[in-house]
Amino acid sequence: MAKYTITEAETKADINDFIKVPFSIYKDNSYWVPMLIGDYKKFFDKSKNPFFLHSEAKFFVARKDGKPVARIAGIINNRHNEANNEKTGFFGFFECPEDQGLADELFDNAAEYVKAAGMDTMRGPANYSSNDDWGWLVNKYDSMPVLQMPYNHQYYLRLAEKHGFEKCKDLLAFYLDDSRGFPEKFIKVAERIRKKHSIEVRKIDMSNFNRELELVREIYNAAWSQNWGFVPMTEEEIAHTADDFKKIIDPEIVLFAFVNGKPAGFSLALPDLNPLLRKMYGKLLPFGVFKFLWHTKIRRSATGVRFLALGVVPEFQKSGIDSVFYVDSYNNGRARGYHWVEMSWILEDNTLMTRAAKMMGAEPYKRYRLYDLKV
Repeated sequence: MAKYTITEAETKADINDFIKVPFSIYKDNSYWVPMLIGDYKKFFDKSKNPFFLHSEAKFFVARKDGKPVARIAGIINNRHNEANNEKTGFFGFFECPEDQGLADELFDNAAEYVKAAGMDTMRGPANYSSNDDWGWLVNKYDSMPVLQMPYNHQYYLRLAEKHGFEKCKDLLAFYLDDSRGFPEKFIKVAERIRKKHSIEVRKIDMSNFNRELELVREIYNAAWSQNWGFVPMTEEEIAHTADDFKKIIDPEIVLFAFVNGKPAGFSLALPDLNPLLRKMYGKLLPFGVFKFLWHTKIRRSATGVRFLALGVVPEFQKSGIDSVFYVDSYNNGRARGYHWVEMSWILEDNTLMTRAAKMMGAEPYKRYRLYDLKV
């Protein structure tokens, strides 16, 4: 029987093989949701993804009998190490059958790469940073992930732990639906805060999208600067991400807050289109583009949203602006026909955010884990 061969993915053909791997790993799984293949290609194209303007990665593909069967990336995120004063490399995009020997070889390839770059720790999964997919799902493998949240086989954690990885940090996802309504006490507190601080909230202005992006970057990089693992986004990265989001943004649930005219915060929720993306199974053509436009522009198909970012600049933190965002997002979302929200992700030790989520009646229902390995 032929053994596995692991080589670096450098050519377009190699990258195409790298992209194909998860389609075989999850071929019998009804919950995994693939990215559109066109988006995959841009994501791994070092000439198109602005991540590679400041950082680097090597992609490795394992083949058996000439067919791609597993993969991993070793990642050097220079901006992460500058912002966090670390020498941490990362692994990402790990997909592998339940084969410890093969997994060990993949982890070793990534570890050798980051160690040669002067790193002392390898963390992951990170695709490519905290601004992208982070962590492996720890529980609830019998449900589809929401938009841009990861999904993986349960045995991935065993493969990593047997290799020597140890838990670094858990990330939580909270769930809330409208069956119980929003707590009246929470709403009253938020309204008092709104009046006390003269907070004005407005939705994103899609007719001045580029101007709004600059405001997002200003708030984002200030608001999250003290968060564990935070990596500031460049102007190019914000624009690159926004180009994808622009297709599906619902302006009613993308909000800015101002205090006496000064930018104070930003919150972002997106309709969960994963059920549609699952049906498209990575392909936009020949008919997928019409289906996508139908569901996102002509007839809204999403019944819920992912609340994926909320930040308040340091000057106004702990003033309660987050409560105002939650109330306005909930009310606007209900008016748009959304019935549930996943708030993800929140660091397990972020007591302020977890307390606020529980006060709203949200429950922690999914957990994702990051691992560290000394190299």
